[in-house]
Amino acid sequence: MRKEYFKNIDETLISEVLPNGLKISIVPKPGFSKSFAMFATNYGGADRRFKLSGEWLDTPAGVAHFLEHKMFDMPEGNALNVLSARGASPNAFTSSGMTAYHFESTSQFDENLRTLLTFVSTPYFTPESVQKEQGIIGQEIRMVEDTPGYVLYYNLLKSLYSANPVRDSVAGTIESIAEITSDTLYHCHKVFYNPSNMALAVVGNVDPEAVISMAREILPSEPGEVPERDYGGAEIATPHKSRISESMEVSAPQFLFGSKLAPEKRGPARLRQMLIGEISLRLLFGLSSPFYTRLYADGLLNGSFDYELDYTAGTAMILAGGESRNVDAVLSELNSEIAKIKSDGLDKTLFENAKKSYFGTQLRMLSSFPSLAQALADGAFADYRPLDAFEEINKIGLSDIQSFVIENLTSEKLALSVITPLEH
Repeated sequence: MRKEYFKNIDETLISEVLPNGLKISIVPKPGFSKSFAMFATNYGGADRRFKLSGEWLDTPAGVAHFLEHKMFDMPEGNALNVLSARGASPNAFTSSGMTAYHFESTSQFDENLRTLLTFVSTPYFTPESVQKEQGIIGQEIRMVEDTPGYVLYYNLLKSLYSANPVRDSVAGTIESIAEITSDTLYHCHKVFYNPSNMALAVVGNVDPEAVISMAREILPSEPGEVPERDYGGAEIATPHKSRISESMEVSAPQFLFGSKLAPEKRGPARLRQMLIGEISLRLLFGLSSPFYTRLYADGLLNGSFDYELDYTAGTAMILAGGESRNVDAVLSELNSEIAKIKSDGLDKTLFENAKKSYFGTQLRMLSSFPSLAQALADGAFADYRPLDAFEEINKIGLSDIQSFVIENLTSEKLALSVITPLEH
């Protein structure tokens, strides 16, 4: 067990890698009444083709999400009900690159953690329950396919990527989930839910030694083979398509633009790239940025505008969007902003303010147990420590931000997804 104190933020990180390969990260919070635990697997909707023992295997779209739905089933009942009965708040999510199960509680943490580790590591599926779940997930798919936000997002990903499966829905399709059987689920659980492909992140008023001891006791003792993933081969730096437009029942045009980055694969270089990207986006698109305040004053943007930097399933991308009465004018203004930065450089005061603001946001994240736990899990899968961010932020200079903006937000790298109101 490794224990490290980060003096600059007054936090302690306890980490351990068990003989079975499980990565455990714990940030103790003495004096707090609540605790949060996340048990995650490095497996998401895009992990459909993989190599195991030298053989390439293909699985239907939607298996990772289907597994998330079914993992709460236990022979003696449903784990959600067990955790809720103890006063815990359990939940789960599946993204393109991760599936995570978590709970927050103010009492009986050890019992709840035991339940979490047990049900996630113990598959229990029957043909009847799988068939029933196909109907439930099918309804979910039909509902989201009619949601503007869903259409906007996946149309952008289809614009950016030609082959990477991140362009496809994490939930799969009605047709693909019909191919999923209990055998499919057992196989993918064995492959991806092995401790060597998983991480446990805990934040709160807990006994770290007890957490590590429980993981040793409950989980398999031997490491498993971590499969090689196939995400469809190399993508070009520019978008697959520059624009996709669709009409739906919306009150005003909605848009989402983005560009893809060449992601740093692992380690401190990944963390540094993430920090540079997030500070860059805050400087460009934050509520106090010249771009946002000018377009807000002109009525081209409103409070729905948001942005993010997303790393998942071997990809990294910038996303930003919202509502606008004139989407093309927004893109024109953005192109002008980037051209100005390219010719005149970034304002040093804006850079310092953006960096300080971002540092403050990261400090507040330390008080959000779910956000911190997810950051720990993300870091475990990419071999960096998120608590190193506070030291690294101070090393980022104006030239780093300027290079990132000019390299990744030029007009030829941008793709645009638009939804316009239906004409009646």
